[in-house]
Amino acid sequence: MSAVDLAPVLLHVLSTPSAPGVDDLAHLLVDTRLELVGVFAAALSGGLAAVRKEFDVFGVLVLAWATGLGGGMLRDVLIGATPPVGIADWSYIVTALVAGLAVLLFHPRVSRNRRAVVVLDACALGVFVLLGTMKALGMGANVTASVVVGLLTGIGGGILRDILVSEVPLVLADRKLYAIPALLGAGLTAALWHAGWLNGATQWAVVLLVIGFRLLSLRLGWVVPDARSARAWRRADDDRAAADPGEV
Repeated sequence: MSAVDLAPVLLHVLSTPSAPGVDDLAHLLVDTRLELVGVFAAALSGGLAAVRKEFDVFGVLVLAWATGLGGGMLRDVLIGATPPVGIADWSYIVTALVAGLAVLLFHPRVSRNRRAVVVLDACALGVFVLLGTMKALGMGANVTASVVVGLLTGIGGGILRDILVSEVPLVLADRKLYAIPALLGAGLTAALWHAGWLNGATQWAVVLLVIGFRLLSLRLGWVVPDARSARAWRRADDDRAAADPGEV
């Protein structure tokens, strides 16, 4: 987008006292190219899952498409933006299918570069969460609904991928932090929107926060407590109580 094309958008945003529309904000930061990067990254993980399950060519492409665009389609259905972009915009469909083909042709190399895939997936999470929350807000959804839509936009593709390969969704079974960074990003986006502070700089801040939180949690091994952790804490409390009977 040239400076001439961007000027009317900026003038409209600056002259609007209330929260700007989703299309205005999207043009400030997340243009189609950046969103397509997110679709491509998410579709790679779908393609890799299909290859691990020994799907045929059609299955790999379908799973790449579903993973790359599943969250966006779920978002659009929830907020009534139909037909969903995942079946209406050829550029998104082609991007997901190209990712599937890349996995088919180069899957040993893609698997070896797992770190790059993880980084791209974190970037996709940040972009999808921001876009999903903004689009819901722009359609008039309240804060709670917008945060939920933003969260589901970020994690929906992965859930659909795991269901299609007959596995428990990773976001539910894996204790690594994935939904929590998404939830934080969606909540922060909604808060900035309603405060009137959501602009190009703060959008970048939200995306980078989600990406950084996700990657830092992987680096440091942060996990969500599970039932075993709760039992361990209870046993520790019981042991302390037994060691000091006088403690109330």
